[in-house]
Amino acid sequence: MASEPSANTRGLTGIRLDSTSLKVLAHPLRSRLLSTLRRNGPATATDLAATLHTNSGATSYHLRKLEAVGLVADTGDGEGKRRLWRAATESHQFDASDFAGDEDSETALNWLVRDYTRHFAEQFEKWLDVEGAWPLAWRDAAGMNDSYVVATPAQLRAMNAEIDEVITRYRRVGQGNPAARRLAVYSVAYPLDLDRIPRGEEA
Repeated sequence: MASEPSANTRGLTGIRLDSTSLKVLAHPLRSRLLSTLRRNGPATATDLAATLHTNSGATSYHLRKLEAVGLVADTGDGEGKRRLWRAATESHQFDASDFAGDEDSETALNWLVRDYTRHFAEQFEKWLDVEGAWPLAWRDAAGMNDSYVVATPAQLRAMNAEIDEVITRYRRVGQGNPAARRLAVYSVAYPLDLDRIPRGEEA
């Protein structure tokens, strides 16, 4: 699984979360700080505090926590004590199997994924609040859809890999075009038959 891409991906890379970085990121303010830096680009703790409606002292503290695990970095372009922070990575990846058997990490992962779900709902509803003012071409092209597939875990991973390839191909296709806008693209897959848990030989 991966998080949202950065607003400015030049020179940035992905990072695979380990148990330490996962537990650091699984925090209400820290997950928002990282998302905001990826979406909006470099900012000071004061700017981030204003955006996220918190105080700059707490923001600075949590930025340093994220810095310690390689998720954010000081750009070196700040003035005096006003550090300018950026996302150190374009995205982060993880699989549930990375943390299997580690109860604390599994709890942190469950919280983080649920937090991303809440964040998606909040952001998508903001679009719904204003879409009436947007041209119909955008309203027709944006939005959400759902489909059903029947697949094994291996086939589902193959499908996700193909979707990732398409998104990668289109990531900067509109760059430099004044008609283009930044877009968030989410991909979610989950079983429908929740009471039919596969047996070992079916997994």
